[in-house]
Amino acid sequence: MSVDQKDTVEELRLQWKRLWQERVDDKLRAEGMATADYCDLYVEKGTVIHATRDYKAMSFKEILEQHQILNPDRYIPPSPQIGGWNKFIKTSISTQKPVRTRRAALYQEEPKEKQQPKKGGRGWLHK
Repeated sequence: MSVDQKDTVEELRLQWKRLWQERVDDKLRAEGMATADYCDLYVEKGTVIHATRDYKAMSFKEILEQHQILNPDRYIPPSPQIGGWNKFIKTSISTQKPVRTRRAALYQEEPKEKQQPKKGGRGWLHK
């Protein structure tokens, strides 16, 4: 991976964050619009970037592909609908059991045989 490609992705990511933070929300039409020109993201001022009905939202992955970034999946976090980073770590990375539970099993005593209860199970009372 080249350094200039990494810098390009970071620059695009900063513009992407700024685009979403500075958008204008039109509550009457239920859509969000860009407040400035973002030429690297291919977005002009007044472009609808978020809407509630029949609208395909912009994707950071598509922008990276337009800039011909190699392996764009590397820069995009897992979707929140899937479960995000925590779900990814639980399912992909930490599939082994912790070492502590395996060691604890070595020190457990064997269960003792149950004996017949004294006094017919009445305990210490002698009636």
